[in-house]
Amino acid sequence: MNTTAHDAPMTMLVLNGKSAGEASVRDAVMAMRDAGMPLAVRVTWEGGDAERYVREAVEAGAQTVIAGGGDGTLSEVAEALTHFDAGADGLPTLGLLPLGTANDFATATCIPEEPAAALQLVRDTSPHRMDLLRIQHDGSDHWCANLASGGFGTEVTVETDETLKSMLGGLAYVITGLGKLGNIEPQRARFTGPDFEWEGEFIALGIGNGRQAGGGQVLCPDALVDDGLLDLTVIPPLEGEVMSTLGSVLMEGAEAALDRVSVRAQLPWVEIRPAKPLTLNLDGEPVESTEFRIECVPGRVRMHLPGDCGLVSSSAKRMSGSL
Repeated sequence: MNTTAHDAPMTMLVLNGKSAGEASVRDAVMAMRDAGMPLAVRVTWEGGDAERYVREAVEAGAQTVIAGGGDGTLSEVAEALTHFDAGADGLPTLGLLPLGTANDFATATCIPEEPAAALQLVRDTSPHRMDLLRIQHDGSDHWCANLASGGFGTEVTVETDETLKSMLGGLAYVITGLGKLGNIEPQRARFTGPDFEWEGEFIALGIGNGRQAGGGQVLCPDALVDDGLLDLTVIPPLEGEVMSTLGSVLMEGAEAALDRVSVRAQLPWVEIRPAKPLTLNLDGEPVESTEFRIECVPGRVRMHLPGDCGLVSSSAKRMSGSL
């Protein structure tokens, strides 16, 4: 008997309510349905909706859950999937329809922003095992798919006006950042991990599964989403080197400047003990504590990523190409 759209495994799109009225999203969903993809749509309205919809998808035997939104929506859906047995390959795979302001994870992984193309990618590609970051503090667990940031980058992301973001998109982060450039107050913390220890003041911090946050701030340029390691970047105070660093950005590129001024490491876990409460931005969700433990949980979800994704290890690409 031939499989039809009615008996094929369902795909569920968990759509951020801010994007529910976009005509391009509606058109893309209808096109996928017309092409035989059984696509259910659930729209988030308040906290806990994504968790409830992912549970519904798992109980219905859905093949895939697609996060429709920005980096925060992606992490929210990914975190909901962690509440189920990690060893069960029958769990839904994860897809992304980028609809946020910055779309940092989608940009770094080359997931197309055009809705129809993003949904086609999910339909037509095999999933990769992807790591997640687990952040523990004060007896609570948070999960992060892209990047946890602190210091200057966090202040820019948290303080950027919502109206400005809706008008200018990712450029709003740049404008806010320039406005704060001359007023960066360093923070102090101790960082420890396997064969790694550093203590001192810093103005920016990135702990990446992905590479960038805050509308294009590349803090972890070597991060891979499937290497079982988190990438740590700590930027100490520049102490008069601001102009020369900006010059390096212009002449050599941002990654060269980052190499010159930062402390970087790749670790399975890191513990952070700040001198005073520190705020980490977890893909748009700020959390504050006086102590954090962050670990990379290897292969925690299976995600649909482009074949030319620069954040997938070469060995995984070879295995995918041989399927």
